[in-house]
Amino acid sequence: MTVSPRSAPLGVWLIGARGAISTCLAYGVFGLRRGLLGATGVVTDGEPFCELPLASEDDLVFGGHEVSTRDLSASVGELVQAGVLPGDLAQACAEEGDLFSAATRPGILDAAEVGGQDLDPRSAELGALLPREQIARVIADWDSFEAENKLDGMVVVDLSSTEAQQEARPAWQSLAAFEEELDSGRSQPASVLYAYAALSSGRPLVNFTPNRSASIPALMELAEKKGVAHAGRDGKTGETLLKTALAPMFTHRALKVHAWQGYNMLGNRDGAVLSDSAHRATKIENKDRALRELLGDGDELHTGVGIDYVPSLGDWKTAMDLVHFEGFLGARMTLQMTWTGSDSALAAPLVLDLIRLVDFAQRAGEGGSLRATACFFKAPVSGGSHDFHQQHAKLVHWAEKHLAEG
Repeated sequence: MTVSPRSAPLGVWLIGARGAISTCLAYGVFGLRRGLLGATGVVTDGEPFCELPLASEDDLVFGGHEVSTRDLSASVGELVQAGVLPGDLAQACAEEGDLFSAATRPGILDAAEVGGQDLDPRSAELGALLPREQIARVIADWDSFEAENKLDGMVVVDLSSTEAQQEARPAWQSLAAFEEELDSGRSQPASVLYAYAALSSGRPLVNFTPNRSASIPALMELAEKKGVAHAGRDGKTGETLLKTALAPMFTHRALKVHAWQGYNMLGNRDGAVLSDSAHRATKIENKDRALRELLGDGDELHTGVGIDYVPSLGDWKTAMDLVHFEGFLGARMTLQMTWTGSDSALAAPLVLDLIRLVDFAQRAGEGGSLRATACFFKAPVSGGSHDFHQQHAKLVHWAEKHLAEG
């Protein structure tokens, strides 16, 4: 199928609109379109992806949902102070930032989160409605945003905080059972409601969070039924990226890994959320699973990941890993690594890539889970190998296939 370049703007709706990743993404796009910075870290600006008719920075119009009362300028100020967002860029793009802020609406607040700091009471009111009413409100916000900005479609991006871990429900196993549960009025995680709203209304979705979102079987079925492209789950930006690039080295060289222990320290608002054990469990599950699947899940292998909140670190995260492995003659050796980086600056260009890729896939008639994007995620919803090099090769092959067909 030949895909034509965009002739009208594309909406980008960010769930968690005033978070650090959303702020870096929006101001990064503003800076790119003004020529104030380069596209370092943006995969789709390189070959072969730049040959596809992907959406450009000029095409994107931002809006979003947010459950916090904090102003966007507070997030900007924190990132400038942390040395992540250049102050001159923030000042130059203030007008675009104001437009983005004006297009932000109160989001769905899960009942379990009510009472937290800086939470918008309007979000609590929305979260108290029946699920069908919440979905209708969300879709109405999107419809209004598209009409006001004369958009040609929209991509919904979930960049919200990690939800508390929940056991899978029987009703999540099929679309019919899930919709019956919706009609019964039983509450659902916010990420699942947003995903249902997006897919049922024909809007492509990116889930960059560890939250369930469209990964439950019922919504995977809905995406296939509606022919809506989606990608997820849990963005792979730092320590796990390193693990999925290095772990195959040990297996390819027949070296036996006895232990891979990791420890993370972070200080932004995501770190504060992860200081709660129920939220932390959701995050750790995905970080540990990829490594075990790459190295084998035998009883002799020890893996572990610790996460601690260190407020003074701000947006900078430090991850330390120790790999204890065995070579020829039974010789025991170790590899020790320390990774320090800004989670938001690492994540933002990948989110831009994913917006472009799912929008292109949708225009190319490629609905359902976008398997080619697995390299961007810790827990790809379509499964497959966690080997980063294999994953990236499949993404390149996908792009080259579309180029050949075009």
